[in-house]
Amino acid sequence: MLTMIKLLDVKTIAPYQLELTFSDHSLGVFNGADYLASRQGPLLENLRDPAYFARCFIDAGALCWPNGLELSASRLHELAGCTVTTI
Repeated sequence: MLTMIKLLDVKTIAPYQLELTFSDHSLGVFNGADYLASRQGPLLENLRDPAYFARCFIDAGALCWPNGLELSASRLHELAGCTVTTI
């Protein structure tokens, strides 16, 4: 059975750096600067401002920003180099 991973917590730890906690008890760090360096698009432009990038929040288990951009927990799990923690 395939388990759907959800994002449970996000903390800004440095400009463009987010510490992520997932429902499978894993932790990872998302490097937004690397992500933005390799992508373009109108929804990403606001995120190039570190203050705006830090305005992220969780909605329905995904990472979101006020402009409507949403990154899925499963994609973030891949990008963040997650490690499983003990409960």
